Amino acid sequence: MRSFAAIDFETANEQRSSVCSVGVIIVRDGEITDSFYSLIRPEPEYYSYRNIMVHGINYNDTIHAPIFQQVWCQIEPMIEGLPLIAHNKGFDESCLKACFRMHQMDYPDYEFHCTLQKARKQLIGLPNYKLNTVSTHCGFHLKNHHHALADAEACARIALQIFS
Repeated sequence: MRSFAAIDFETANEQRSSVCSVGVIIVRDGEITDSFYSLIRPEPEYYSYRNIMVHGINYNDTIHAPIFQQVWCQIEPMIEGLPLIAHNKGFDESCLKACFRMHQMDYPDYEFHCTLQKARKQLIGLPNYKLNTVSTHCGFHLKNHHHALADAEACARIALQIFS
């Protein structure tokens, strides 16, 4: 797989629809060609302490941020025709589907792949399969873990190695 969109979401609370940021890295013919990052006003609009401690985003950061629909209108043309890849697709895909439901949008049944599942099968013997561990193993140092764009880039770099 040489062309895809790596995607990562961060959430404000335990609800999958509470996406508060998104990062997307576009890869075409094995090269990163574009990127996108946005804060998003989460729905429901409250922050859990645990989530804030993970990614550092809080209510004041997203109070004036666009809602998911507005952000997705910018992402959709970028990813058209591309499969999506996430590290732990179960989380990111469920966030995407929850946001589509929350905003009463028709979900287009995106093709989704998972670097976490693929790494567990291919990279035997790692101490764990967390994004930063797999990223380092694949030669990419993840500097700002839990920033959606940084995580999407790490996912893209991993995918370029393990899906080729």
